[in-house]
Amino acid sequence: MNGNVPVASSESVPVASPGQSHRDAVEYVGFRVDGQAVVLNLSEHRRLSLERSLDLVNHSPSGFEWGYSGSGPAQLACALLLVYYDDEQFAREHYIAFRNQVVSQLECDGAAACWHLTGEEIDAAMATLTDDVVALADGGRPSPTLPENWRAVSRPDRRVFQRADRDHYIVLGDGTDEWLVVLCSQGDRAYPAPLAHRTVAEEADVERVIRELAEESNDLIEPPEGEH
Repeated sequence: MNGNVPVASSESVPVASPGQSHRDAVEYVGFRVDGQAVVLNLSEHRRLSLERSLDLVNHSPSGFEWGYSGSGPAQLACALLLVYYDDEQFAREHYIAFRNQVVSQLECDGAAACWHLTGEEIDAAMATLTDDVVALADGGRPSPTLPENWRAVSRPDRRVFQRADRDHYIVLGDGTDEWLVVLCSQGDRAYPAPLAHRTVAEEADVERVIRELAEESNDLIEPPEGEH
């Protein structure tokens, strides 16, 4: 595999893959054809599906990318985990960390101008990922009633709300006596760009503000029908 991707030590405890039904012999290869990113599953002799991952998270409808932290690499990370582990919840929980630690490091180099990633390397990398893991909705404070295309997620250091159909996030940071609520978008940038923000007194209705920002995002880019 190309890039500085973490490898599990002999003492690492691998992440339990759903059913342990995948094969370590799986290998993926990425390259470009006329500038367009192409990813193949060599063991199955077919292209990695973009559409299946878009049904789970919609970061980059235009296709996959790699070599940096952005929407295209996020889509590739989700697709790789989804196909390899065949578990939607597992892929949704871990694809951001997998993008940051693995997909962002992939490079097309060597005589063949491509990168290779094996199933064994995916397992080894996942065994080392303990930070930046996105968890599914878990309640907690605050717990606003969000639009259907938004959900609450957990990060080690803060509360985050993520839009399922677009690359939009609401980040909630608490200060001494107020909340800072920020709507942002990752896009193709290395760091999220703020789209809007609110400063809210600690005793104020922060749930209402979070919902307002979620609805503002939905107004900017309308969600698919039935997910308002």
